[in-house]
Amino acid sequence: MISTDKQPKTNSRRWKAICLSAYFLLSLVSTFIFVTVPPIVTVSYAVELNPEVRLKDLLEQGKALYEAGRLVEAQDILQKVLEKYKALGNKLRQALTLSNLALVYQQQGMFAQANTTINQSLQLLGNHNSQQYLHVLAQTLKIQGSIKLEQGQSQQALQIWQQAEAIYTKISDRTGITHTRINQAQALQVLGFYRRALNILTAVNEDLQSQPDSLIKAIELRSLGDALQLTGDLAQSRQVLQDSLKIAQKLQSSPEISATFLSLGNTARIAQDDQNAITFYQQAIAQATSPLTKVQAQINLLTILLNTQQWATAKPLLTQITSELNNLPLSQIAVYARINFTQSLIKSADLKDQHLIKETAKILVTAVKLAQDLGDKRAESYAIGTLGKLYEYEKQWINAQKLTQQALTLAQSVNAPDIAYNWYWQLGRLLKQQGDIQGAISAYDAAVNELQSLRNDLVAVNRDVQFSFRESVEPVYRESVALLLSLPKNQLNQQILDKARQRIEALQLADLDNFFREACLNVTKVILDEIVDQDNPTAAVIYPIILPEKLQIIIKLPQQPLRHYAINKSQIELEKILGELRQYITEPDRLAEVQSLSQQIYSWLIQPIESDLQRSKINTLIFVLDGALRNVPMAALYDGKQYLVEKYAVALNLGLQLQNPKSLAKERLQVLAGGLINPPSQFAQFSPLPEIQSEFDLIAKAGANTTKLLDRDFTSKALERQISSVGFNVVHLATHGQFSSRSEDTFILATDGPINVTDFDLLLRRRDETTSQALELLVLSACQTATGDNRATLGLAGVAVRAGAKSTMASLWNVGDRSTAILVGEFYRQLISAKVTKAEALRRAQLTLLQKYPNYSRPGYWAAYVLVGNWL
Repeated sequence: MISTDKQPKTNSRRWKAICLSAYFLLSLVSTFIFVTVPPIVTVSYAVELNPEVRLKDLLEQGKALYEAGRLVEAQDILQKVLEKYKALGNKLRQALTLSNLALVYQQQGMFAQANTTINQSLQLLGNHNSQQYLHVLAQTLKIQGSIKLEQGQSQQALQIWQQAEAIYTKISDRTGITHTRINQAQALQVLGFYRRALNILTAVNEDLQSQPDSLIKAIELRSLGDALQLTGDLAQSRQVLQDSLKIAQKLQSSPEISATFLSLGNTARIAQDDQNAITFYQQAIAQATSPLTKVQAQINLLTILLNTQQWATAKPLLTQITSELNNLPLSQIAVYARINFTQSLIKSADLKDQHLIKETAKILVTAVKLAQDLGDKRAESYAIGTLGKLYEYEKQWINAQKLTQQALTLAQSVNAPDIAYNWYWQLGRLLKQQGDIQGAISAYDAAVNELQSLRNDLVAVNRDVQFSFRESVEPVYRESVALLLSLPKNQLNQQILDKARQRIEALQLADLDNFFREACLNVTKVILDEIVDQDNPTAAVIYPIILPEKLQIIIKLPQQPLRHYAINKSQIELEKILGELRQYITEPDRLAEVQSLSQQIYSWLIQPIESDLQRSKINTLIFVLDGALRNVPMAALYDGKQYLVEKYAVALNLGLQLQNPKSLAKERLQVLAGGLINPPSQFAQFSPLPEIQSEFDLIAKAGANTTKLLDRDFTSKALERQISSVGFNVVHLATHGQFSSRSEDTFILATDGPINVTDFDLLLRRRDETTSQALELLVLSACQTATGDNRATLGLAGVAVRAGAKSTMASLWNVGDRSTAILVGEFYRQLISAKVTKAEALRRAQLTLLQKYPNYSRPGYWAAYVLVGNWL
């Protein structure tokens, strides 16, 4: 929910709302526990007619209505109860009722009222120290923290929950302590303290494991499993949820069994384990006693079936869900269930059925009416906008536009950028269809601006954002750029070209944030254009942009305006050629095909500007690569006679800016070299790397001051200890590893097992706390990008950026360790002896293999290595 006041736009649930169509979360409404209070007196039959007893019954009725999502009815009852307690002068019960009322306001998105009400409750509670007052105070603080978090005030939420934990500790309430710690972990994650959050959750898990089995323990474990799911720790989430399930089954609690199966299904769904997700959802449906849990599981199941085109299984479920929806009471869940159901249908090819289209429209009209009855403008905006999307699907542009604008107005009225961006995007598509290109550009600009305001909310997204990002975020940027670059040539001025490349950079940063589930560190950077124009006027920057219909290319030459040209190759054609090249380049008998395919890419990226490069005396090419182009080594592009590396030094960059463009050639190299010749026995899939010793010897021979950690000495703890204690400016790791588009599958291998990219990032960040010397170069030798993963180099980029390294040199695939030793040794020799740039040192090292070692002259040996970041 978003406040009607102007609040900072940093709320994790806003981004989660973007993912609404991915699957329906159990915790969509009832995220925090409703406040109750221990009985003040033991009530006997003789006093049951006491007014306070009757009011307590009404309070419980309000709680039941809240938990059913019937918020307006709950609000009415609580307001009546509050007035009665005021008349009776019972401050404790007034405070309790106000806290519950604040929670209802929060769920309705009425944050001004929620803040006022929770503050009134806290004033009434004062400084009383009785057990009963402290219990209500702790739970009131817990609700206040949730309100603050939803308003983007994460630091305040964390502090409030810490206060609540202290009170729960004082009154020995273990359940309260557990819940506030889980909440604190969520706040820490929003603030970017991923490891601290995970440490808290791990401690909570250990504490829960030692407690005796009970229904409360099962619920707490399920809550923990859902929280671990948000951090992306899917294996641990699955284990904790299985523990919760065992207890629920032991206690024969069907509601809890069903809820846990639903959570297990969500975790499997996020892990792209569709078959297990289907099984879990089916079990959740079979065990469900609550119609709300049942319909949530049914909708999640339907989404998977439609996405995997299992039409025969999906069709009976359509009828069942429609029937279940009609039986739901008026509630938020009932509204969002309808919206999610229809969003799944709209994406389904089955929507060609006109009868189903009409039924879908009816369901959305009902959702709009229910949202209006609830007074929930966010839900109303979602429902109306989705109805507009249905009209868009039917190509009824005018009606679709009217509904979209209506939905947008509602979203703006509650300051909800997570919803507004979607309707701006939808409006842009509709205006484009009607020929209003300038209007469409403005709408897309607004959509991108809203997404930019949400960037920090990637911190606490559900891991399923990988699915949603591809469908709900990336297309906004790409369609926007395609629209900008489709303008007539006389309108493609410098401002438009600069906006297009900045938009692609914003997409790459969002993709990287998505990879780590948190916004990457903001550091002082220098614009690449300034470096090219002033500091390094022999470098040019090339921005290829892959769009559905064309390959668009923007060029920056020193002291010249931006240039642009387009290649009439569709994304499908381009990715086919890039995929073949990436496959063939490592195969020894495919040199002819490699050169042919490389020549095609050369003709697109280099040939149109070759004469300009020569006139400008360019010797270094900086590529800001997009999409599948990241998986192909630019150095191996072929003009029919020569490879690109024979004419230019080549480097890659993530965007238009560079950290502190200082040359390493002027510094003394202090190298920490870690290597693993023999992988641990449990990682038999990795072959030994006997040439690592030779590689290290060649680094030392080149003149670098080298500290070595080899085999048994190369552990994660030893690496951390060395990095933290000595001022190295180069870290060189020669070991197996893998880069993937999923951070949990991106790692380097040490003697004690894999070091995940997130742990590696934290390890290097701790180094920054102990030394002021920057890490100028990170070398990752013998690593490779994940086979078949078109976004695997995101892992490589992630290592480079998040490690704080000015430059990273790494391999796109695993190459022979002897050729690697030669290349690495020559790279350091050139860097130290010739005092050249890192890009030129890599070029000369690659030419050494190409020209002096016939056995290693194929691109498969020398082209694997790429330099990312500062090329100077």
